[in-house]
Amino acid sequence: MTPGTGRRAPRTGRSWISRWDPEDEGFWNDGGRRVARRNLWASIASEHIGFSVWSIWSVLVLFMTPEHGFSTTPEQKFLLLSVVTLVGAVLRVPYTLAVPVFGGRNWTVIATLMLIVPTVAAFFLVRDPDTPFWLLLVLAATAGVGGGNFSSSMANINSYFPEREKGWALGLNAGGGNIGVATVQLVGLAVIALFTTSAGYLVPLFYAPLILLSAWWAHRSMNNLVHVRGDVAGQLSATRDRHFWIMSLLYVGTFGSFIGTGFAFGLLLQAQFGLEPVQSAGIAVLGPVVGSLIRPVGGRLADSLGGARVTLWVFTAMAACAAVLVLAVQAGHLVLFVGAFAVMFVLTGLGNGSTYKMIPSIYAARAEDAIAAGEPREQALARTKRVASSMLGLIGAVGALGGVAINVGFREAFAATGSSAPAFVAFGAFYLLCAVVTWTVYLRRPSRSASADEPVRATAR
Repeated sequence: MTPGTGRRAPRTGRSWISRWDPEDEGFWNDGGRRVARRNLWASIASEHIGFSVWSIWSVLVLFMTPEHGFSTTPEQKFLLLSVVTLVGAVLRVPYTLAVPVFGGRNWTVIATLMLIVPTVAAFFLVRDPDTPFWLLLVLAATAGVGGGNFSSSMANINSYFPEREKGWALGLNAGGGNIGVATVQLVGLAVIALFTTSAGYLVPLFYAPLILLSAWWAHRSMNNLVHVRGDVAGQLSATRDRHFWIMSLLYVGTFGSFIGTGFAFGLLLQAQFGLEPVQSAGIAVLGPVVGSLIRPVGGRLADSLGGARVTLWVFTAMAACAAVLVLAVQAGHLVLFVGAFAVMFVLTGLGNGSTYKMIPSIYAARAEDAIAAGEPREQALARTKRVASSMLGLIGAVGALGGVAINVGFREAFAATGSSAPAFVAFGAFYLLCAVVTWTVYLRRPSRSASADEPVRATAR
């Protein structure tokens, strides 16, 4: 593995690898695995810090209390969370395309150093309760850069590992990033416990040296792959497929609910039940931990039972959970509310794993159907793999938009009624819609007339 020259300068230097063939077992065993894992650990660190910065406002809003001079309303706080979620979701698309343009190592260093902007700005501005709300909105938007790290990190690591180990590597990379949502809440809880709620500015200060350390680690340990090229055409072709939009809808329901409620849970406990910041943070940290750790279980269940079946059960149970949350809010029952929310986080984690497992299955079925119709095997597999890979990145971006809808829903519910109950009613109806779509498209047995999606249905089942 010696540095080489790609088609585009300046793809030369010590960090560039010209030959990379992880499917060759000899190459993989003779140093390839070691290099790939070295890149993986540095990537996990960067993505973890990115997720933490992306979700840092879910903690900072807990410090904005009247006791410390803040007059920010619950509706304004939910708007802050909506803005940061929206920016992070939108940035996932260009971040994916940045890897082949700049190189995986180079872009990881750039993307990590960019996290300094929202952390340093938050350190100075959150200390002043007289900071205008519009400026807080701008500041929250800058934290969205942390949300884009997921897509670029996944796209980069996907190129390093052979097909037989990608599930493990990508799962580890994604899980290490998702846990960042819980880590920042633990940091907030520690700051509250040690320094009281007057020291919210210490949360971003804590992350500043970690960002620099992570960037240094990426610069020192990671590589760029010469052969990696952008696939805009693949992404465009993915958006013309109806399954892209169907799976995006389902992932909005699972991952969107995970990231949206992960951001909002602590604020909900504070706004709906009047809990103190330390109590809210102490309870809220558990949700993202459970949702992140349970995600691989959803994938494993999908392997054995079928992705569509697991997804259908998940959405049905999520709708039931939403109904219980409405009852808990109306009754003012905190224990029931927290218990139902804990179940909801488990379900979103299972759904994240099962829906992501459905995507390659759909295109594997289509490839086999094309091969049976006479298309050369290699050509069919290459074409469907290209579309499926592009679809994974784009669906991840669209799914994050669900987090925006969650926080906008809470904002509108509080503005209209002073309660979160109407939002849970809307979410429950959406989950039922997702369940119906899953059953209709991927589980319902077709009539005797031929269906173009019968191989897809069979694989999903």
